[in-house]
Amino acid sequence: MAEIKIINVSKKFGKVTAVNNVTLTIYDEEFAVLLGPSGCGKTTLLRCIAGLEQVDEGRIYIGEKDVTDLTPRDRKIAMVFQNYAVFPHMTVFDNIGFGPRMHHVPKLEIKERVVNTAELLHIEDLLERFPAQLSGGQRQRVAVARALAVQAKVLLMDEPLSNLDALLRLEMRAELKHLLDELETTLLYVTHDQVEALSLGDRIAVMKAGIFQQIDIPMQVYDHPATFFIGGFIGNPPMNFLHARVIDSGTKVMVNEVEFKLQTRVTAYLKKKKQKNVWMGIRSENIEPLHTQEKNAFHASILVVEPLGSHLLITVKAGEAILKVNAHPDSNFKTGQDIWLKPNAKKIRWVDKKTEKAL
Repeated sequence: MAEIKIINVSKKFGKVTAVNNVTLTIYDEEFAVLLGPSGCGKTTLLRCIAGLEQVDEGRIYIGEKDVTDLTPRDRKIAMVFQNYAVFPHMTVFDNIGFGPRMHHVPKLEIKERVVNTAELLHIEDLLERFPAQLSGGQRQRVAVARALAVQAKVLLMDEPLSNLDALLRLEMRAELKHLLDELETTLLYVTHDQVEALSLGDRIAVMKAGIFQQIDIPMQVYDHPATFFIGGFIGNPPMNFLHARVIDSGTKVMVNEVEFKLQTRVTAYLKKKKQKNVWMGIRSENIEPLHTQEKNAFHASILVVEPLGSHLLITVKAGEAILKVNAHPDSNFKTGQDIWLKPNAKKIRWVDKKTEKAL
């Protein structure tokens, strides 16, 4: 059992609070992802779990054991760093076997682990080379193999693919997901890359300023962002937000002269708070672009048309708002043209302007 429990953990650096009273349980053999922008506290939290930073408040458990005050060595974890951290004076074989050797594993078993792990990561032909003779992708595979060879029940990864080029990152992401699906390991993966988070994780914990904004399965985070920040941070392009004016005693809103009916729970909230304005959040793929006006479609003008192969990405101006809209690649839309936008009502997300939380 290798469940990780983070209970009311805080970490400060002087007057700066990097991690602010966070609580999270990562289940046994779960692939969890910490996602957030640079400086949000995700790497600090990972280092606290690893024992590389001492927490100021709270407790950390691995399995049933309180490891808050234990050294990294005694936590029985493995870690992969962003900058590879392979030993330049050791061969690939010795790099991979370093962890087991430090745990006094017998030589024959070390050799077996090294060979098996190298085969998993397709680097079995590189065992006699030194890191200077390897490409960036190969060195990253060595770093992952070294962590796996320890056979720890908990694996921590700190942005392990961020130093790779785009094509290699795509390849490594697929390989990593396939590999870790086969291992009985609890994994916590830190990244600022939303695509990595959505494609790899069983669950995503989104951080901002040291606090969890939302913890959920990837598509729930994408389709139902809990805050304005998450909608604007996750998605390429990010979620569009338009000003919406509440009318008819809170049962409808007006967006660019088009009325949209609100769900009962949203209506009840707005009546209670006596609010007159909210955000309407809608993703680019959930807006139908039209050449002519239809019911529930509002007018906009095209600023830019970007052909992206699988679709056109159209930047439009609707009132004071700048929006992104997806269109079929064969669509006949041109810069400067008038366009009408019809949001999918089921995909609209209403956000409180004051609290920036989803309604």
